[in-house]
Amino acid sequence: MATVNLKKIDKDDFRMNEAFKSLRSNLEFCGDQVKVIALTSCTPNEGKSSVSLNLAISLAEAGKKVLYLDLDLRKSVLIGKLQTQGGKLKGMTHFLSGQNKLMEVINQTNIPNLQLAVAGPVPPNPAELLTGRHFKALIEAVRKVYDYIILDTPSLGSVIDSAIIAKECDGVAIVVEAGSVSYKFVQNVKEQLEKTGCPILGVILNKVEMAKNSYYGKYYGKYYGEYYGHQDKNETEGAE
Repeated sequence: MATVNLKKIDKDDFRMNEAFKSLRSNLEFCGDQVKVIALTSCTPNEGKSSVSLNLAISLAEAGKKVLYLDLDLRKSVLIGKLQTQGGKLKGMTHFLSGQNKLMEVINQTNIPNLQLAVAGPVPPNPAELLTGRHFKALIEAVRKVYDYIILDTPSLGSVIDSAIIAKECDGVAIVVEAGSVSYKFVQNVKEQLEKTGCPILGVILNKVEMAKNSYYGKYYGKYYGEYYGHQDKNETEGAE
């Protein structure tokens, strides 16, 4: 098993740390029955992967046993950011295609309580792998071991993979880049997720320019309601 070195948020970045603590607390208030959580976005480059990974780190730092799964099988950005020790990583596509066992793709990290699996090589049939028996069996197995399973999924505005994944989850959150995505687009993504039957936990507003926005500066890190319909919203700032 390889060891993956993850970079934590700088301790001096007060706003960022407080934002993820707030997000973590809001998830914990959803109840202990909400364990398998998917994060998606409307479009690529809204910061979904960084938000999901830092959320997993924050939960692990709070003493929770966490598994982070990179399920963006088509275009993962995570693997290029990782430093590994102990050999080449096997990924989720290796497991979902039946080439490797689960424990051969799950890796230790330098963060206590946090393990992860990378996406692996791009397969010719991502959607088919996610609807196969191995994925459902995976979720059933890890529920028994971890307090939280954080799933980084593709942008739902681009491909249907996130909706397929959400069917096996306890909740899903949408990462939205401030000022870059229209209200209507977010509503469309929300409606697609509602069809899966998976509860929508809320919206995470990302990349907020605090210096230019006094409203978010005043209420930074707080819990919001009635956003994009009836959902709750948290926010983080600066994640890429």
